[in-house]
Amino acid sequence: MDTARFFELATESFEVLGVLSMVLGFLLAFILAARTWKRTADGGRAFKMLRNALGGAILFGLELLVAADIVKTVTSTPSLTDAAILGLIVLIRTVLSVSIEIEIDGVAPWKKAFVTGPQVIAQAARQSGGPDR
Repeated sequence: MDTARFFELATESFEVLGVLSMVLGFLLAFILAARTWKRTADGGRAFKMLRNALGGAILFGLELLVAADIVKTVTSTPSLTDAAILGLIVLIRTVLSVSIEIEIDGVAPWKKAFVTGPQVIAQAARQSGGPDR
C-alpha cells in the first residue's frame, strides 16, 4: 500500500467516524432522554439531557470531520485554493462548535470560569448555608 492510498483511507475513515458518531450520538441522546423522562417524569430534565447529549455528539462529529479535512489538505498537492477552502471549512465548523457549546452550557467558553470557578462555588455554598459558612 502506498502512502497516497493510506492517507486516502485515513481521510475516509475520519469522515465515516465523524458521521457515524453523530448518528449514534443522535440515537443515544434520544435513549438517554427517554430513560431520564421515564425515571424522573420531568420533561424539562429529559429535554436538557437530550440537548446536552446531542450537542456533544455533534461537537465530536465535527471535530472528526475537521481532522479528515486537515489530513486531506495536508496530504494533497499543495495549492492556495485548497488551503483557502480548508480555512473556510475550519472556520465554519469552529463557529458551529462554539455556538453549540454556548447552547449546551449557556455561557461562552471564555466566560465559563465566571459561573463555575472556585469563588462562585464557594459563594453559592455560603448562600445556601453549606460547609463554608
